[in-house]
Amino acid sequence: MNLPNKNLLQGERVIRATYDEDTITVYQAFSKEIALSAVRAQTFVSPPFKMDRMTWIKPSFLWMMYRSGWATKQYQECILAIKIKREGFNWAIKNSCLSHFNNQIHNNNYEEWKNKLKNSPVRIQWDPERNILLEPMHFRSIQIGLSGVAVEKYVSEWIQQIVNITEICEIIRQKIEEGKLNQVKELLPNERLYPLPANLELNINHSNPF
Repeated sequence: MNLPNKNLLQGERVIRATYDEDTITVYQAFSKEIALSAVRAQTFVSPPFKMDRMTWIKPSFLWMMYRSGWATKQYQECILAIKIKREGFNWAIKNSCLSHFNNQIHNNNYEEWKNKLKNSPVRIQWDPERNILLEPMHFRSIQIGLSGVAVEKYVSEWIQQIVNITEICEIIRQKIEEGKLNQVKELLPNERLYPLPANLELNINHSNPF
């Protein structure tokens, strides 16, 4: 992965991801039952996947590793790299609400934000990005929670490919434990600043670095 320019991104909220012209890669961690059925079907199968629960997608590989403890936490033993349509990803951003009240974004109207949060199919959270040692950094990565119609679109329309990357995650973890950090950097995905359409930036308190 090309590491972000520290001077550019310190204190910033920007989306970094692996993407091409049509798709963007997001990560999720699941139990083996859910993950293996999803890989076989190339989408999520219900059951065991629960369509009525909010599901969180993360464009940051290292934040996913932090959240799952390198695929060691219970029910997070399998890491999936999921390619979805950029059109769908942008729809999620457009139809989202920040999970925390922001005076500037919400015009000091707490009740309006609370109502929007209740009715939005997508929630946005910004959490500190992590380095390869899973230590917090000075800029943030986006977490996107999908529910209701957003989950339906995710499962039936957006997903283009699902790959089980648990093995490579375990290899990376082993190299870190052995202190082979230079080898680790070569194995990480190539995450770049994602060119979010300008009309969607304010909705999620995005910091435009372009």
